[in-house]
Amino acid sequence: MARTVWDSTVGKKTVMAVSGLIMLLYLVAHVIGNLKIFFGAGEFNHYAHWLRTVGEPFMHYEWTLWLVRVVLVVAVAAHATSAYQLSRRDIRARPNKYVHSRPRASYATRTMRWGGIILGLFIVWHVLDLTTGTVHSGGFQEGHPYQNVVDTFSTWYGNVIYIVAMLALGLHIRHGFWSAAQTLGVGSRTRDRALKAVADVLALLLTAGFIAVPVGVMTQVVS
Repeated sequence: MARTVWDSTVGKKTVMAVSGLIMLLYLVAHVIGNLKIFFGAGEFNHYAHWLRTVGEPFMHYEWTLWLVRVVLVVAVAAHATSAYQLSRRDIRARPNKYVHSRPRASYATRTMRWGGIILGLFIVWHVLDLTTGTVHSGGFQEGHPYQNVVDTFSTWYGNVIYIVAMLALGLHIRHGFWSAAQTLGVGSRTRDRALKAVADVLALLLTAGFIAVPVGVMTQVVS
């Protein structure tokens, strides 16, 4: 039954919608945590340490954090796989160009695929930069996330990569939230305007919240 659901277009869209909402919930929590950096190194580093001790003593050190990571990896993989397969299915269904031009789609709609690729590459860079320290500039300091964040956003390329990715994220959320609502049957003629407004507000707040951190470092509000 699971295979039958997965093989259907509706099934893939549902997987894409649910996995997208899981990642959206994570992003809301993540941006709130990121903004703690404006309260100083002590509070930000304490927050980072708390993430590793959530659930103790029932959960061992970092078990909850790793559980969240596993859920996110599964969500990202499911989202990317369903998106790719739906895209290939769409191309196979209509291999030739339309005789008449299609209605002009929004900028977010037309850039969803490229936005997804940008975000996928960014996730890899972000993990290698601030989690493992593999590509980190200035000398990665384990257990000192505040200083690591400041190091990253003290470089021009760190700011460019991050800000471009966050702009792509905003466009992705703006279109993706509304699409997920339609897929899951939440949307309707009377609710569409409200859902689009929620999508716009979410995209704006998350984009602004994430970009506030590199801007804070560039303006030396965070230093």
